[in-house]
Amino acid sequence: MTTAIRSEFDRGIALTPCPGAPGHYDGEFDAGWQIGGGINGGLQLAVAGHALSLRHGDPAPDGAGGAHADPISISGYYLSAATPGPVEVRTETVRRGRSLSTGTASIVQGGKERLRVIASHGDLTTAEGDVHTTATPPQLPPPERCVSVAEAPRAMISQAALLERFDLRLDPATVGWALGQPAKAGRIQGWFKLADGREPDPLMLLLVADALPPVTFDLGMPGWAPTVELTVHLRARPVPGWLRVVHSTRNLAGGYFEEDAEVWDESGRLVAQSRQLARVPRPQL
Repeated sequence: MTTAIRSEFDRGIALTPCPGAPGHYDGEFDAGWQIGGGINGGLQLAVAGHALSLRHGDPAPDGAGGAHADPISISGYYLSAATPGPVEVRTETVRRGRSLSTGTASIVQGGKERLRVIASHGDLTTAEGDVHTTATPPQLPPPERCVSVAEAPRAMISQAALLERFDLRLDPATVGWALGQPAKAGRIQGWFKLADGREPDPLMLLLVADALPPVTFDLGMPGWAPTVELTVHLRARPVPGWLRVVHSTRNLAGGYFEEDAEVWDESGRLVAQSRQLARVPRPQL
């Protein structure tokens, strides 16, 4: 019996094995995940991560390794802009170990490679022990006192359809850019849920790492910033509820900037960290 896929995110990352091509999967990019002229990079990374979860999610046949369904570390290089329509994901196992399986994945669309990924998958249920960290979650007003994405200008939504799939509440201290008064601190933070109520899991964290508006908005540089490379480290399975997300940058030079992100779950645990290199937005006319 097949369980119906209800969440828009689950539909967005759904894959079907290609007959006669082990490790190859067919999928579809929906127009609802667009930002600017292409499909959001976090959604693409989640699709690639899902494909490798399918490939490595069962224990090794020879008993040499367990089920490795959770991305632990995943890096993606964005080679060309992905657009709505069918995609093929081609995966390959590089190494299968006892605690980690490492593989590659390529997202191909119309004969063009859109994204190439290398990732290590494991089992995040083994990460439930002691936590030693000096990191602290961002201090945010409660969600009801933050600025909802539903209040964003329609012109902005028209350029970022995926925002309608988010229940995103931004810290008022980091949204001055929306009023033409950017703080120029290089920081945007807020609360995140999916609008349809789907609870977070490791694959969803790959989307969340690239879900907030580009941090360059806070530097007074509007426009969408194309990602060159994105790496996400997953530290634990998130508990149900709101996620706290903070994006920041410390260096913009030569037409590129780095964007660091931390994702904290409802329990106050740091569940994901990421860094991406992106291009500075082009000046708007």
